[in-house]
Amino acid sequence: MDFGRLVTAMVTPFDAELGIAWPETERVIEELIEVQKSDSLVIAGTTGESPTLSDEEKAELFRFAVKKANGRAKIIAGTGSNSTSHSIHLTKLAEEAGVDGILLVVPYYNKPNQEGLYRHFKAIAQSTTLPVMLYNVPSRTVTSMSVDTTLRLANDVSNIVATKECASIEQVAQLASHAPEGFYVYSGDDAATLPALSVGGYGIVSVAGHIVGKDMKQMIQAYVDGHVQLASEWNAKLLPVFKGLFEAPHPVPNPVAVKYAMQLRGFQVGGVRLPLIEATQAEKEFVEQVIKPFL
Repeated sequence: MDFGRLVTAMVTPFDAELGIAWPETERVIEELIEVQKSDSLVIAGTTGESPTLSDEEKAELFRFAVKKANGRAKIIAGTGSNSTSHSIHLTKLAEEAGVDGILLVVPYYNKPNQEGLYRHFKAIAQSTTLPVMLYNVPSRTVTSMSVDTTLRLANDVSNIVATKECASIEQVAQLASHAPEGFYVYSGDDAATLPALSVGGYGIVSVAGHIVGKDMKQMIQAYVDGHVQLASEWNAKLLPVFKGLFEAPHPVPNPVAVKYAMQLRGFQVGGVRLPLIEATQAEKEFVEQVIKPFL
């Protein structure tokens, strides 16, 4: 399964009471597919505030996104958790909703060893016919999945077809160099999109795709077509946005900054659920400056 080069991890729009704002969710889906040119959307991932969405909300989001995308972009459901049985339950809900694939994050807090990670992902993947994208993000999960474990899963489990890698460019390079045919390595860090491509990565699972997705597509295509200098020029132009959505003007929890950036672009995506809190005035002013050229 090829999820495309640009996968955007979509925010979940909320209303004034922090319930899901369905009309605005449809607007964001349209924006990401038709304007920003996303090939796939991750629904109920970290950027979609998965830790504070109920199972019922996630299932409804999966169904809604599948219906509204209507085949124009693939829908990847965030069904990972730190409980194997719960992840299997969410995966079954996603499969019933008609999604195109699932994203499974490395289990957080309980700190499994590498064999535990292998068995966790294998069990979930074998519970479904859906293509699986793994997600290694040690800054959030503490545990990091090793290159060997990822490659073992890629070789042993036929429907594990991709990974979203946030550990290091070196890990992206090692995975890309040794992955079996048909296994795709994605960066999970917007700022590392071009470096990841240069060491054999396939694409990006993006946050900045909400704001500069169509520009990112041009950067990626330029690199794929062999126009490295042009890709580098695009990267230099986009880097302030890539960095600014996470460091505004100091580290800010995702999706606080991107939700504010979407508001500046006229999307009423609402606030964030506790324990996240809205951006401070200084953070808002910083975000305004970095995205101003793209408004």
